[in-house]
Amino acid sequence: MIRITIVLLFVIIFLIFSLILIPVSYLIERFNKPAADRYSQAIISWAFSVVEFLAGVKVTTRGSENVPRDEAVLYASNHRSIFDVILIYARMFRPTGIVAKKEIKKVPILSWWMVRMHCRFMDRDDMKQSLKVILECIEEAKNGISIFIFPEGTRTKGDSELDMLPFKEGSFKVATKAGIKIIPVAISGSRKILERQFPRIKPGKVTIIYGAPIDPKDLDKEQLKHIGELCQDKIREMLEQK
Repeated sequence: MIRITIVLLFVIIFLIFSLILIPVSYLIERFNKPAADRYSQAIISWAFSVVEFLAGVKVTTRGSENVPRDEAVLYASNHRSIFDVILIYARMFRPTGIVAKKEIKKVPILSWWMVRMHCRFMDRDDMKQSLKVILECIEEAKNGISIFIFPEGTRTKGDSELDMLPFKEGSFKVATKAGIKIIPVAISGSRKILERQFPRIKPGKVTIIYGAPIDPKDLDKEQLKHIGELCQDKIREMLEQK
């Protein structure tokens, strides 16, 4: 319990200081919007890196060379833990918005940062609202902002690292409509940090693998129809070869 207490204490202190840091982001945006994006990304990446350190998590990354540095992409990942977002965003290569569940929007200050980072909040029980979010993400991608999604829609609770819920095909319209590549991301080991012994945090090792880009332009009609399934198969292969 000591470790999670320390993590929560840091988060509280960071959110308090954010009352000063967030207005600075708005001020920078008045003169240079890309600089404001980089500022927000740097602040949150640093904060998440500290949480990772305090939690005692050791992360190994592979395949980072597969991620283009000069263009927006759609990241699609399996989802095992609430720590996934923390570990992933600490390693973003460019401004990236995450599609998160609507409940997070109710968290004060944290949701403000997420808005600054082009994140979108989705109500998966409301098809009309979900479609609106997808359309907003498409516009963000066209403007050079990468998007990160968890196509399962929620965390998988199975014991095996290969356990995944079906990927929702609609999420991949961000890539097909915006004309950007998909980067499959495989996360292994994150569930052992918190979920298996909640509320205790257990130090551990996590592996994050970035797969080769999937370019929708290279797929035939049948593949495009099942692009989520194709991406999930790639992620499963990466987990099996880990």
